[in-house]
Amino acid sequence: MAFELPKLTYEYTSLEPHIDARTMEIHHTKHHQAYVTNLNNALAGTDAEKLSIEEICKNISKYPMPVRNNGGGHFNHSMFWTVMAPNAGGEPTGDVATGINAAFGSFAEFKTQFATAAATRFGSGWAWLLVKDGKFVVSSTPNQDNPLMDIADVKGSPILGIDVWEHAYYLHYQNRRPDYVAAFWNVINWNEVAKRLKEVK
Repeated sequence: MAFELPKLTYEYTSLEPHIDARTMEIHHTKHHQAYVTNLNNALAGTDAEKLSIEEICKNISKYPMPVRNNGGGHFNHSMFWTVMAPNAGGEPTGDVATGINAAFGSFAEFKTQFATAAATRFGSGWAWLLVKDGKFVVSSTPNQDNPLMDIADVKGSPILGIDVWEHAYYLHYQNRRPDYVAAFWNVINWNEVAKRLKEVK
């Protein structure tokens, strides 16, 4: 089965004013669609056509660069759309809050470390909250790499990610990446993060 662009569970306007509708529409229909199309083309006729995107990412070193770039792009964006929601944000509760407090001491300290990872990722990439050996860790990756990949500096299971490619924020925030990262806290879907944590456990 060829990979497909996932449908959003909310409207492009739903995350305003934090993430503008025009950016959401272009990001989803153009950028993510391109990763899906190029990934399917790169995998056509190979055994990997039968694999899940997670399986491909975990063994990414076996594949040529177009699979790494576009497979990562598809996995990362598929997660990104779900960890955001309208009328979301605030602070997590339950196991997510417990994990954050255990790893970082407080939600405020986690926010600082996550925002720093996002702001200081040079060029294009992502910042992540992941689970590694049962503990929460913040990391960042270049381009469309992610912590699932066997080539990642910090390997683990991502449960939250923010896209810091300029296409994710430039129309609205121009070069002010930290402002975009600050706005992201208002749209985080902690219920989805909790669901992903449960799946990891």
